[in-house]
Amino acid sequence: MLLQFGYSQYESKVYETLVTSGEAMDASSIVKLSGVPKAKIYEVLDRLVDKGIVMDTVSGKKRTYTALPVEAVIDKLTHEFESDIKELRSAGVRKTVVDDQVWSLKSHSSIQAFCKQMIEEAQESVLVSMWSDEFNEITDLLDRKEREGVRVEALVTGDDHPEVSLSKLYVLNPTADHDKLERFMLLVTDTKQLLFAGVEQGSWQAIRTQAQPFVKVFVEFFYHDMALTAFSRKYPEEMFKDEEIKALLLRLRY
Repeated sequence: MLLQFGYSQYESKVYETLVTSGEAMDASSIVKLSGVPKAKIYEVLDRLVDKGIVMDTVSGKKRTYTALPVEAVIDKLTHEFESDIKELRSAGVRKTVVDDQVWSLKSHSSIQAFCKQMIEEAQESVLVSMWSDEFNEITDLLDRKEREGVRVEALVTGDDHPEVSLSKLYVLNPTADHDKLERFMLLVTDTKQLLFAGVEQGSWQAIRTQAQPFVKVFVEFFYHDMALTAFSRKYPEEMFKDEEIKALLLRLRY
């Protein structure tokens, strides 16, 4: 049995000698009964002790050895075998390669399509910030993902969005003072992948990446905007009555 589990012939002989004797033995006695050469016995015993199927003790100046019971060894080998099988199976699974490149994407329709794909593939969370007309294109998809158990948080600029049942939806209604607002889309899924798009010289352009430094920065950016929108909506007078604070707030993207 031990040979089949990768133990050497000497190791098998020493274990068999100890387990059948039913009592502790010193190295000299093991050599006599097992047939293992004296020059090899301590090396073999040390390996068996390290592998956990032989126990040793020192009494006075004499070291003696005893074997782990057969049933305990069978249980040990069974668990190790099952663990090896599990590791082998996981090693055979293709490892996911993290793409940390920053990719550029152009064309408004392509950006919209990629946003929908990212949301469709999300399994844990979706953070989305965009203008209401872009948001209108994905409301049904976001509603469905939230019903499926995905955490959805949305920040929408503009008030012409349809009624949605999202539990975390914040709306910023721009005023004439919001002259710093620009057209943009921000989407982060599962805190692993982000897409950020904006309008440059009249054309939509986007970056898409899984690079974690970028993802973390844009997640913070999202919650920063969401917090300021919530504060402005709840305490409009307090936040805008001071002209200096108002000027600073209006310079922010939110």
